[in-house]
Amino acid sequence: MAKSNSFNKREVEKRKQEKRKEKQQRKEDRKNNPTDSFEDMIAYVDAYGVITDTPPEAKKESIELEDIEISIPKKTETDEIKELTGRVEFFDENKGFGFIKDRESVNKYFFHKSNVEGEIKENNIVSYKLERGPKGMNAVDVKIVK
Repeated sequence: MAKSNSFNKREVEKRKQEKRKEKQQRKEDRKNNPTDSFEDMIAYVDAYGVITDTPPEAKKESIELEDIEISIPKKTETDEIKELTGRVEFFDENKGFGFIKDRESVNKYFFHKSNVEGEIKENNIVSYKLERGPKGMNAVDVKIVK
């Protein structure tokens, strides 16, 4: 014979009541016996990445007022744009644009014939400078080397 639904419902309701009582009891126990305080829960990480319960020693570094710079550093010779060399990999005379493949890397840069000095053809070795364009870096001041 199968158990009736009302019996199952009573059992389920009893279990729920017991769980509620247990939960309420645990809540009251936490209120009455606060074992963990906030200070006990704080952990510190030292310079080597080890977690400890003691705060690290504060090291104060003195900085001279003259050492603080509130400006952009002056340009040096190494900051200037250096001239790059590459090979003209593609050039369309009708549309007036092409691509230069850098000799030192695999990068290709767009150029327009208005930035070229002299007649340019595919496979020419050229020197150029880079300038940021709307779609990336563009070659400007293109000069034929060979």
